[in-house]
Amino acid sequence: MIEDLDGRVAVVTGAASGIGLAMVEAFLDQGMSVVLSDVDESALAVQVDRLAAAVGSTDRVSGMVCDVADADAVTALADTAWSRHGGVHVLCNNAGVGPAGAMLDTTASEWRWTFEVNVLGVAHGVLAFAPRMVDAGVGHIVNVASQAGLMTTAFLGMYASSKHAVVGLSEALYRELEPSPVGVSCLCPELVSTAIFDVARVRPDWVDVHETSEATQGSLAEILGERGISTGLVADRVVDAVRDGRFWVFTHDVTVPVAARRFEDLQAGRNPTDAP
Repeated sequence: MIEDLDGRVAVVTGAASGIGLAMVEAFLDQGMSVVLSDVDESALAVQVDRLAAAVGSTDRVSGMVCDVADADAVTALADTAWSRHGGVHVLCNNAGVGPAGAMLDTTASEWRWTFEVNVLGVAHGVLAFAPRMVDAGVGHIVNVASQAGLMTTAFLGMYASSKHAVVGLSEALYRELEPSPVGVSCLCPELVSTAIFDVARVRPDWVDVHETSEATQGSLAEILGERGISTGLVADRVVDAVRDGRFWVFTHDVTVPVAARRFEDLQAGRNPTDAP
Protein backbone atom coordinates (compact mmCIF):
# COMPACT_ATOMS: atom_id res chain seq x y z
CA MET A 1 0.00 0.00 0.00
CA ILE A 2 1.10 3.55 -0.73
CA GLU A 3 -1.29 5.39 1.56
CA ASP A 4 0.29 8.84 1.11
CA LEU A 5 0.66 9.77 -2.56
CA ASP A 6 1.84 13.33 -1.97
CA GLY A 7 5.33 13.81 -3.37
CA ARG A 8 5.33 10.45 -5.15
CA VAL A 9 5.90 9.83 -8.87
CA ALA A 10 3.57 8.13 -11.36
CA VAL A 11 4.01 7.06 -14.98
CA VAL A 12 0.87 6.61 -17.08
CA THR A 13 0.78 5.19 -20.60
CA GLY A 14 -2.01 6.16 -22.98
CA ALA A 15 -2.14 9.34 -20.93
CA ALA A 16 -3.23 11.94 -23.49
CA SER A 17 -6.94 11.01 -23.35
CA GLY A 18 -9.60 8.91 -21.68
CA ILE A 19 -8.96 6.95 -18.51
CA GLY A 20 -5.23 7.59 -18.74
CA LEU A 21 -5.66 11.35 -18.69
CA ALA A 22 -8.16 11.13 -15.83
CA MET A 23 -5.68 9.09 -13.79
CA VAL A 24 -3.00 11.71 -14.45
CA GLU A 25 -5.31 14.45 -13.20
CA ALA A 26 -6.26 12.42 -10.12
CA PHE A 27 -2.62 11.76 -9.28
CA LEU A 28 -1.73 15.43 -9.69
CA ASP A 29 -4.60 16.32 -7.35
CA GLN A 30 -2.96 14.05 -4.77
CA GLY A 31 0.31 16.00 -5.02
CA MET A 32 2.14 13.51 -7.22
CA SER A 33 4.48 14.23 -10.12
CA VAL A 34 3.44 12.47 -13.32
CA VAL A 35 5.19 11.39 -16.50
CA LEU A 36 2.63 11.13 -19.30
CA SER A 37 3.25 8.74 -22.17
CA ASP A 38 1.28 8.40 -25.39
CA VAL A 39 1.74 7.46 -29.03
CA ASP A 40 -0.16 10.60 -30.15
CA GLU A 41 2.56 13.26 -30.02
CA SER A 42 0.34 16.30 -30.66
CA ALA A 43 -2.35 15.32 -28.14
CA LEU A 44 0.35 14.55 -25.58
CA ALA A 45 1.98 17.94 -25.99
CA VAL A 46 -1.35 19.73 -25.54
CA GLN A 47 -2.14 17.89 -22.31
CA VAL A 48 1.35 18.27 -20.84
CA ASP A 49 1.27 22.04 -21.44
CA ARG A 50 -2.26 22.33 -20.03
CA LEU A 51 -1.54 20.32 -16.90
CA ALA A 52 1.81 21.99 -16.22
CA ALA A 53 0.08 25.36 -16.36
CA ALA A 54 -2.72 24.11 -14.11
CA VAL A 55 -0.36 22.92 -11.36
CA GLY A 56 2.02 25.84 -11.91
CA SER A 57 5.08 23.63 -12.30
CA THR A 58 6.90 21.96 -15.17
CA ASP A 59 8.77 19.85 -12.62
CA ARG A 60 5.65 17.85 -11.75
CA VAL A 61 4.39 17.26 -15.30
CA SER A 62 6.34 15.89 -18.25
CA GLY A 63 5.59 13.88 -21.34
CA MET A 64 7.30 11.33 -23.56
CA VAL A 65 6.08 9.87 -26.83
CA CYS A 66 6.10 6.10 -26.50
CA ASP A 67 4.64 3.20 -28.47
CA VAL A 68 4.13 0.53 -25.81
CA ALA A 69 4.34 -2.17 -28.48
CA ASP A 70 8.06 -1.30 -28.71
CA ALA A 71 9.92 -2.84 -25.77
CA ASP A 72 12.93 -0.55 -26.24
CA ALA A 73 10.69 2.52 -26.18
CA VAL A 74 9.13 1.44 -22.87
CA THR A 75 12.57 0.81 -21.39
CA ALA A 76 13.57 4.31 -22.51
CA LEU A 77 10.44 5.66 -20.80
CA ALA A 78 11.49 4.00 -17.54
CA ASP A 79 15.05 5.28 -17.91
CA THR A 80 13.78 8.82 -18.48
CA ALA A 81 11.40 8.71 -15.53
CA TRP A 82 14.09 7.46 -13.15
CA SER A 83 16.60 10.00 -14.47
CA ARG A 84 14.14 12.88 -14.04
CA HIS A 85 12.64 11.93 -10.69
CA GLY A 86 14.99 9.42 -9.11
CA GLY A 87 12.26 6.80 -8.88
CA VAL A 88 8.74 5.77 -9.87
CA HIS A 89 6.16 4.75 -7.29
CA VAL A 90 3.09 4.07 -9.44
CA LEU A 91 2.96 2.68 -12.97
CA CYS A 92 -0.31 2.60 -14.89
CA ASN A 93 -0.14 0.32 -17.92
CA ASN A 94 -3.18 1.94 -19.48
CA ALA A 95 -2.48 2.23 -23.22
CA GLY A 96 -4.85 0.08 -25.22
CA VAL A 97 -6.96 -0.19 -28.35
CA GLY A 98 -10.50 -1.46 -28.83
CA PRO A 99 -11.04 -3.03 -32.25
CA ALA A 100 -14.38 -4.77 -32.54
CA GLY A 101 -16.30 -7.04 -34.84
CA ALA A 102 -17.11 -10.70 -35.38
CA MET A 103 -13.92 -12.77 -35.33
CA LEU A 104 -14.65 -14.09 -38.82
CA ASP A 105 -14.50 -10.48 -40.00
CA THR A 106 -11.12 -9.73 -38.42
CA THR A 107 -7.69 -10.03 -40.00
CA ALA A 108 -4.39 -11.52 -38.91
CA SER A 109 -2.75 -8.10 -38.83
CA GLU A 110 -5.54 -6.78 -36.56
CA TRP A 111 -4.85 -9.59 -34.12
CA ARG A 112 -1.14 -8.88 -34.19
CA TRP A 113 -1.61 -5.16 -33.56
CA THR A 114 -4.22 -5.66 -30.85
CA PHE A 115 -2.04 -8.06 -28.88
CA GLU A 116 1.12 -6.02 -29.40
CA VAL A 117 -0.54 -3.00 -27.80
CA ASN A 118 -2.97 -4.52 -25.29
CA VAL A 119 -0.89 -7.45 -24.03
CA LEU A 120 2.75 -6.92 -24.92
CA GLY A 121 2.40 -3.24 -24.02
CA VAL A 122 1.53 -4.29 -20.46
CA ALA A 123 4.29 -6.91 -20.38
CA HIS A 124 6.84 -4.36 -21.59
CA GLY A 125 5.79 -2.00 -18.81
CA VAL A 126 6.11 -4.73 -16.20
CA LEU A 127 9.56 -5.77 -17.40
CA ALA A 128 10.86 -2.20 -17.58
CA PHE A 129 9.50 -0.93 -14.25
CA ALA A 130 8.76 -3.77 -11.82
CA PRO A 131 12.35 -4.95 -11.15
CA ARG A 132 13.41 -1.39 -10.34
CA MET A 133 10.43 -0.96 -8.02
CA VAL A 134 11.31 -4.17 -6.20
CA ASP A 135 14.91 -3.01 -5.83
CA ALA A 136 13.71 0.36 -4.52
CA GLY A 137 11.45 -1.33 -1.99
CA VAL A 138 8.27 0.51 -3.00
CA GLY A 139 5.83 0.59 -5.88
CA HIS A 140 2.40 -0.19 -7.26
CA ILE A 141 1.45 -1.33 -10.77
CA VAL A 142 -2.01 -0.77 -12.23
CA ASN A 143 -2.79 -2.84 -15.33
CA VAL A 144 -5.86 -1.73 -17.25
CA ALA A 145 -7.87 -4.68 -18.52
CA SER A 146 -11.65 -4.51 -19.02
CA GLN A 147 -14.86 -6.19 -18.01
CA ALA A 148 -14.23 -7.94 -21.34
CA GLY A 149 -11.28 -9.58 -19.59
CA LEU A 150 -13.74 -11.44 -17.35
CA MET A 151 -16.50 -12.27 -19.83
CA THR A 152 -17.10 -12.44 -23.57
CA THR A 153 -19.49 -11.17 -26.23
CA ALA A 154 -19.92 -12.16 -29.84
CA PHE A 155 -18.57 -8.92 -31.30
CA LEU A 156 -15.61 -8.33 -29.01
CA GLY A 157 -13.82 -11.66 -29.35
CA MET A 158 -10.45 -10.26 -30.38
CA TYR A 159 -10.55 -7.47 -27.80
CA ALA A 160 -11.81 -9.81 -25.06
CA SER A 161 -9.03 -12.28 -25.83
CA SER A 162 -6.42 -9.60 -25.31
CA LYS A 163 -8.01 -8.36 -22.09
CA HIS A 164 -8.34 -11.90 -20.72
CA ALA A 165 -4.58 -12.11 -21.23
CA VAL A 166 -4.09 -8.90 -19.24
CA VAL A 167 -6.18 -10.27 -16.37
CA GLY A 168 -4.16 -13.49 -16.33
CA LEU A 169 -0.88 -11.58 -16.53
CA SER A 170 -1.97 -9.33 -13.67
CA GLU A 171 -3.07 -12.16 -11.39
CA ALA A 172 0.20 -14.00 -11.97
CA LEU A 173 2.17 -10.81 -11.36
CA TYR A 174 0.30 -10.22 -8.11
CA ARG A 175 1.23 -13.71 -6.92
CA GLU A 176 4.86 -13.25 -7.97
CA LEU A 177 5.21 -9.89 -6.25
CA GLU A 178 3.13 -10.70 -3.18
CA PRO A 179 6.25 -11.33 -1.04
CA SER A 180 7.71 -8.01 -2.21
CA PRO A 181 6.76 -4.42 -1.33
CA VAL A 182 5.29 -3.85 -4.82
CA GLY A 183 1.51 -4.01 -5.19
CA VAL A 184 -0.59 -4.85 -8.25
CA SER A 185 -4.09 -3.78 -9.29
CA CYS A 186 -6.17 -4.91 -12.25
CA LEU A 187 -8.71 -2.37 -13.50
CA CYS A 188 -11.71 -3.92 -15.28
CA PRO A 189 -14.01 -1.08 -16.36
CA GLU A 190 -17.29 -1.60 -18.13
CA LEU A 191 -18.70 1.24 -20.27
CA VAL A 192 -16.67 4.42 -19.80
CA SER A 193 -16.95 7.56 -21.89
CA THR A 194 -13.69 7.35 -23.86
CA ALA A 195 -12.51 7.13 -27.47
CA ILE A 196 -11.27 3.53 -27.12
CA PHE A 197 -13.34 2.40 -30.09
CA ASP A 198 -12.01 5.19 -32.32
CA VAL A 199 -9.18 2.93 -33.37
CA ALA A 200 -8.63 4.48 -36.79
CA ARG A 201 -6.88 7.48 -35.24
CA VAL A 202 -4.02 5.34 -33.90
CA ARG A 203 -4.11 2.26 -36.15
CA PRO A 204 -0.89 1.78 -38.19
CA ASP A 205 -1.09 1.63 -41.97
CA TRP A 206 0.09 -1.99 -42.02
CA VAL A 207 -3.07 -3.19 -40.24
CA ASP A 208 -5.70 -4.51 -42.64
CA VAL A 209 -9.35 -4.25 -41.62
CA HIS A 210 -12.59 -5.76 -42.86
CA GLU A 211 -14.96 -3.56 -44.85
CA THR A 212 -17.49 -3.65 -41.98
CA SER A 213 -15.01 -2.34 -39.42
CA GLU A 214 -15.81 1.37 -39.64
CA ALA A 215 -19.55 0.89 -39.11
CA THR A 216 -19.02 -1.51 -36.21
CA GLN A 217 -16.57 0.79 -34.45
CA GLY A 218 -18.89 3.75 -34.97
CA SER A 219 -21.85 1.95 -33.40
CA LEU A 220 -19.86 1.03 -30.31
CA ALA A 221 -18.52 4.56 -30.00
CA GLU A 222 -22.11 5.85 -29.94
CA ILE A 223 -22.99 3.43 -27.14
CA LEU A 224 -20.05 4.64 -25.05
CA GLY A 225 -21.09 8.23 -25.63
CA GLU A 226 -24.65 7.53 -24.50
CA ARG A 227 -24.07 5.14 -21.60
CA GLY A 228 -20.46 5.49 -20.51
CA ILE A 229 -19.60 6.82 -17.05
CA SER A 230 -17.08 9.61 -16.61
CA THR A 231 -13.37 8.83 -16.63
CA GLY A 232 -12.98 10.80 -13.40
CA LEU A 233 -15.04 8.24 -11.49
CA VAL A 234 -12.74 5.49 -12.74
CA ALA A 235 -9.61 7.41 -11.79
CA ASP A 236 -10.90 7.95 -8.25
CA ARG A 237 -11.31 4.18 -7.85
CA VAL A 238 -7.76 3.64 -9.05
CA VAL A 239 -6.41 6.10 -6.49
CA ASP A 240 -8.33 4.28 -3.75
CA ALA A 241 -7.01 0.89 -4.94
CA VAL A 242 -3.40 2.08 -4.86
CA ARG A 243 -3.86 3.41 -1.35
CA ASP A 244 -5.61 0.26 -0.13
CA GLY A 245 -3.40 -2.23 -1.96
CA ARG A 246 -6.52 -3.67 -3.63
CA PHE A 247 -6.12 -5.95 -6.66
CA TRP A 248 -9.54 -5.88 -8.33
CA VAL A 249 -10.84 -2.48 -9.44
CA PHE A 250 -14.37 -2.44 -10.89
CA THR A 251 -16.52 0.43 -12.13
CA HIS A 252 -19.97 -1.17 -12.38
CA ASP A 253 -22.03 -3.40 -10.09
CA VAL A 254 -22.82 -5.72 -13.00
CA THR A 255 -19.22 -6.87 -13.43
CA VAL A 256 -19.02 -9.48 -10.66
CA PRO A 257 -22.35 -11.22 -11.48
CA VAL A 258 -21.44 -11.31 -15.17
CA ALA A 259 -18.00 -12.75 -14.43
CA ALA A 260 -19.46 -15.27 -11.97
CA ARG A 261 -21.71 -16.71 -14.67
CA ARG A 262 -18.75 -18.56 -16.20
CA PHE A 263 -18.05 -20.41 -12.97
CA GLU A 264 -21.73 -21.14 -12.46
CA ASP A 265 -21.73 -22.73 -15.92
CA LEU A 266 -18.62 -24.74 -15.03
CA GLN A 267 -20.16 -26.02 -11.81
CA ALA A 268 -23.41 -26.91 -13.59
CA GLY A 269 -21.65 -28.59 -16.51
CA ARG A 270 -23.29 -26.14 -18.95
CA ASN A 271 -22.02 -24.67 -22.17
CA PRO A 272 -21.36 -20.91 -21.91
CA THR A 273 -24.53 -18.92 -21.20
CA ASP A 274 -25.26 -15.23 -20.84
CA ALA A 275 -25.65 -13.73 -17.40
CA PRO A 276 -29.31 -13.10 -16.49
